[in-house]
Amino acid sequence: MTVLTDLSSALADAVQAAAPSLVTVLAARPVSGTVVASGQVLTVAHLLHTDDVTVLGADGQRRSAVVAGRDPSTDLALLRVDGLDAPALAPAAEVRVGELLLAVGRPSSGLQATLGFMERLPQPGGGWLPTGAAPFRGVSGGALLGADGGLAGVLNAGVSRGELLAVPAQRALEVAALLASTGRVPRGYLGLATQPVHFPGPEDAPREGAGPASGPQRGGRGGPRGPSWERGWARRAGRLGLTVVQVEAGSPGEAAGLRVGDVLLALNGEAMRHPRDLLGRVRGRANQPVTLKVLRAGEEQDVTVTVGER
Repeated sequence: MTVLTDLSSALADAVQAAAPSLVTVLAARPVSGTVVASGQVLTVAHLLHTDDVTVLGADGQRRSAVVAGRDPSTDLALLRVDGLDAPALAPAAEVRVGELLLAVGRPSSGLQATLGFMERLPQPGGGWLPTGAAPFRGVSGGALLGADGGLAGVLNAGVSRGELLAVPAQRALEVAALLASTGRVPRGYLGLATQPVHFPGPEDAPREGAGPASGPQRGGRGGPRGPSWERGWARRAGRLGLTVVQVEAGSPGEAAGLRVGDVLLALNGEAMRHPRDLLGRVRGRANQPVTLKVLRAGEEQDVTVTVGER
């Protein structure tokens, strides 16, 4: 046995272990589905044009299913399947950049898999997980497996043309739990429009005697000190915030006294560098209080806001 054959055998074993937890969903066109709990299957929502569908299990039996709920933002739908006794896939350990991934689905042609590679992490705020795997017909709704064979995400080939993406497992399972209990996914919001702002630090200030015509300064290690270098240094130092440029009338933000011109530095102690960070962190906190660290008129203060629901 060689390293390559050992790896190949391990990949095949992971696919076979996940196979009982994958079904075919006979929607507008056949797609895959991933079992996430007893009698519950996650699949893509955009192909479910009715609330009653048929599911073909790994055992070859057809079963009736009902759509328990849909979540437009993740394009996920939860199906309740009569008589389905298939095991749920356990979540994978944290997926790291550089890990191998397996995209596994059960289209109408049967079990199928492609190999992927974790090239980069998803964008902050709950973005899509890039799989690095080649899409195939009917893969949407299938499972993205981590190196340990656990569920790393639920696949979707319809988000970006020619690219296979996935809803990260933690987010997908949160959506499934909400759809199972309430039939919907409440969306938290603050009613604020923001844009990033960069706060120069002492290192950003020009040295004495240096003016616009002095040319680029040099850092302590002798490297170039142009604007792009200083922007990068500022980001590494965390010198970024979000300036409030609009407060929606009647919104939770207005109720908490937030104003245009306030700078949001952190939410529950976590720094924010982009508006999507704020949107992502409040999305799942509807009706919950959060603490914003706000810079106003040169002074920092904590403001408690109860996140609204949409």
